[in-house]
Amino acid sequence: MSQDKLDNLSKRLADFARARDWEQFHSPKNLSMALIAEAAELVEHFQWLSEEQSYQLDDKKREEVALELADILIYTLRCAERLNIDVLDAAQRK
Repeated sequence: MSQDKLDNLSKRLADFARARDWEQFHSPKNLSMALIAEAAELVEHFQWLSEEQSYQLDDKKREEVALELADILIYTLRCAERLNIDVLDAAQRK
């Protein structure tokens, strides 16, 4: 994902939260807890699958996994934005 796309998405997410007066709830602590809950939902899709089965998702399951990954990305970006962290730069340094 390009820096421009990431910046645009992060801005849209911040605007969305601001318009609903959700900023008061979007502390790094709360966003981190929401992120881990979404990560747990992602794991549920693979919990009892073999390694091979985890690659063989049907279209419905693949879409469900995609939406969980989107939730994880959204909470990651919101947390990074609230902490003024450039997540792409941090990932490259990692």
